[in-house]
Amino acid sequence: MSRSPHPRILRAHIASTAARLMAQDGITDMGLAKRKAARQLGQADSALLPDDAEVEAELRLYQALYQGDVQPARLRFLREEAVRSMQMFACFNPYLTGSVLDGTAGEHSAIDLLLFADSAKDVEIFLLDHNIAFEHVEPRNDKAEAVLRLNAPDADIHLIVFPHHLERHHFRHRDGRPRERLRLDGLKQLLEAA
Repeated sequence: MSRSPHPRILRAHIASTAARLMAQDGITDMGLAKRKAARQLGQADSALLPDDAEVEAELRLYQALYQGDVQPARLRFLREEAVRSMQMFACFNPYLTGSVLDGTAGEHSAIDLLLFADSAKDVEIFLLDHNIAFEHVEPRNDKAEAVLRLNAPDADIHLIVFPHHLERHHFRHRDGRPRERLRLDGLKQLLEAA
C-alpha cells in the first residue's frame, strides 16, 4: 500500500510544475498554471495549491537552470521596449509592472504598463490618432477601466488603464503581497545597473 506524499511535498511539486508550464508553454496567469499543474499531478484539493510567491521562486529557479543562456537577454530586450513604450505614453503617467519588472519575464511574456487617464477612451483615441492597432482584453483587476493589448512582432504590450485618482493606490497580488511598479526614470536606472 503506497502512502500519499506529504502536503508540503505536493505543494512543492505543484509549484515547480506550474513554473515549468509558465516558462515553456507561455501561461501567464499564475492561478491557471497552478490549477493545470495540480490536475497534471492528479490533485483536486485546492488547499494544496502553492501561493504565488512559491511559484515565482520556482519560476526563477527554472529560468536560471534551463533558460540561463537566453532569459536575461530577453528580459533586457523587454525592458528596453518598455522604456520606448513608456516614453510614447508619457501623457498617461505610465508605470511598468509584472514579470518584466520583477525579472521573471520570458519568451512569451507581455509588457504590462499601468496608465492613468480621465477615461479609457482617452487612451483609445490616442492609439487611434497614432494608427496603433489594439484589442480589448478582459481586466483582471476590478478597478481597471480597460486593458488594451498592442500586438507587436517581438512583444505584446498590455495597457492597463486606471482612473487618475488611483495613481497613488497600492495594488496587491492575489496573495496579498504588494504589486511592484516603476516609473520611467527608475526603469532607466535599472537598465543602467544591469
